[in-house]
Parts: sequence; C-alpha cells; structure tokens
Amino acid sequence: MDHEILKFVTEKSQELMNAPSCSSEAKAAARTWLDSVGTDQEAVETKKYMDELETCIMPIHSLIGFAESDKGTEILGADFAKKILGHAKEIEAAGAKYCDCPACAAAETILQKKNDILK
Repeated sequence: MDHEILKFVTEKSQELMNAPSCSSEAKAAARTWLDSVGTDQEAVETKKYMDELETCIMPIHSLIGFAESDKGTEILGADFAKKILGHAKEIEAAGAKYCDCPACAAAETILQKKNDILK
C-alpha cells in the first residue's frame, strides 16, 4: 500500500475506533487491520476491514427508518429520536448517502479510497 494511503487509513482508523458510535465489530476490524500492517496478513486483513466497513456504515435511509421507528424511540428516547430524524432528513436532502456520526463519517472517508487501498 502506498505510504500516503497507509498513513491516511491509519489516521482514519484511529478516528473510527475513538468514535463513541463505533460498533465493537468495526473497532475490532480496525484493530486487527492496524496490527496486520507490515505483516504477511496485511492484504487479507485489509480486505476483511473494507468488508466490515461496508457492512457497518449506516445508509441514511436506514438511519431515518430507525429514528422514526418505535424501537428507535425506545432506544434513543422520543426527543433525541426526533432530533436525529430531523438531522437525518436534512443531510439526506443535502445529498448524504450515509449517517454522519463520527464512526460512519470515518468509515465513509476510508471507503472513498477503497480502490487505492486494495491495490
């Protein structure tokens, strides 16, 4: 992997892992990938990491559906669910494809360079 791309993915992976909204699965995949850099497992773990990021990033329509659901209200509370729903609809109208929480934002940024990462 190109040095600049490696540096970029390493920094964004740290951001991802530090995000309160990061799932345990994404955090584990990032940690495993970071630990594999420079080893004979790097290519395999890079592919697994990209697959996990694609799985865990929340599409904006899923966020909207969750925020307006009974389960979303139960988990988030009525006021916060309403706030998240309004925000999600606002960013969707502006063209967002994914949730913009810190974890999803880091994942999206990494995935935008997926082709360069997997070279």
